[in-house]
Amino acid sequence: MSRRKEADKRVPKADPIYNSQLVSRFVNRMMQRGKRSTAQGLFYEALTILKDRTKQEPLDVFNKAVKNVTPLVEVKARRVGGSTYQVPVEVKQQRGFALATQWIIANSRKRPGRTFAERLSSELFDAANGTGASVKKKDETHKMAEANKAFAHYRY
Repeated sequence: MSRRKEADKRVPKADPIYNSQLVSRFVNRMMQRGKRSTAQGLFYEALTILKDRTKQEPLDVFNKAVKNVTPLVEVKARRVGGSTYQVPVEVKQQRGFALATQWIIANSRKRPGRTFAERLSSELFDAANGTGASVKKKDETHKMAEANKAFAHYRY
């Protein structure tokens, strides 16, 4: 790591269909073994399934799902005098989006179903409605932070 200056944030190009950087970052996170076109195809197929199911604009449902899963606080381990404390820390917007996408994709992969596109659309639908494994993970994170509020004075 350089000590001279902070690294520049790299912003991905917006995706070709929805012209959204969030979609582009989500697809990059979904991608395995560098196969972007496969990941994009699966994501767009999932949004098509979502559109048929909800009769709403799929990008709005996607944004609502990500917003419902994005955590506001998380806990970080901090070592103080031989003891390790779980210290609650506020989550920055970029980190929150990264966590939300990780959880949505991971829980989509665990879901039962035929294709990944169907599983992803189901997870996004559940997250947009405030249910599902991803929202449960966010709630667990918030509960953990609430339980360890006593150690908040050990902030970074």
